[in-house]
Amino acid sequence: MPCFSKNASSACLANVRRIRRNAIPSALFLDHFVSAHHHAAVQFAILGSGSGGNATLASANGLTILIDAGLSARQLTTRIQMMAVDRIDAILLTHEHGDHVRGLKTFLKSWDIPVYATSATAHILRENGTQAKWKTFEAGQGFAIGDMRVESFSILHDAVDPVGYVIRSQTKNLGIISDAGHVTQSVIEQLKGMHGLFLEANYDEDLLASDTKRPWSIKQRISSRHGHLSNKQAAELLQSIGHQHLRHVVLGHLSGDCNDSQLATTTMKNALAGKGLVDVEVCCACQDEPRGWWQL
Repeated sequence: MPCFSKNASSACLANVRRIRRNAIPSALFLDHFVSAHHHAAVQFAILGSGSGGNATLASANGLTILIDAGLSARQLTTRIQMMAVDRIDAILLTHEHGDHVRGLKTFLKSWDIPVYATSATAHILRENGTQAKWKTFEAGQGFAIGDMRVESFSILHDAVDPVGYVIRSQTKNLGIISDAGHVTQSVIEQLKGMHGLFLEANYDEDLLASDTKRPWSIKQRISSRHGHLSNKQAAELLQSIGHQHLRHVVLGHLSGDCNDSQLATTTMKNALAGKGLVDVEVCCACQDEPRGWWQL
């Protein structure tokens, strides 16, 4: 169910169920997924998404990973607990911008876990004083975290070496793409065959054009090939990769001023319906509260 407020937050508050349990396994799910826990292949939840900070949980094969750590360390810990998770096995970073790594340094003081990032991204963060068990790779490389398979791919954004990810279990695939100004053919190829997708839909082109708060230079950056994805661009990507086994699309990084969650979800649903895909759940992540879990 999408968030219908423009700030994509107040409607989410009623949808979040806080579950706190003690002495339970590393991957834990809200009540309606608990019964399917042992059979589920991949699950994901969004701890928060927007210019105020981004963080995603993904779980497969008994492991739980955190993708980006853009919330404060306190908020990361609180929201992880709200999602009934008591162990994180690794952190994956998409890029070095503050809204994706803001809480990382402090978070790692309490969580002794490896951090996966491209060599260039890790170098920038090391220079900024972030100490971690770095596991570096080059964009385009794949690697394993236990029995979880992760594939990285390059995206276009104004960061040193930004990447998206595909999380694979034996039977299900989850795609993660955030902060990308343009969808390349390579990105399309990487995201074909996904059962779930976390996808940036930052702005509506008309709302951005009419916005009076941002100077022309900022608007140009947002809409450039190294900026952010618009609703139209995200919908075109879904038209390219949508297929009958796609189950969940969660939209993220929505602008509070230049987008609207109902507009974004409607745009995506129309794009999918054009391919005859009317059963795909499309909803928006929230900045202020976590959402999920979605089971693939």
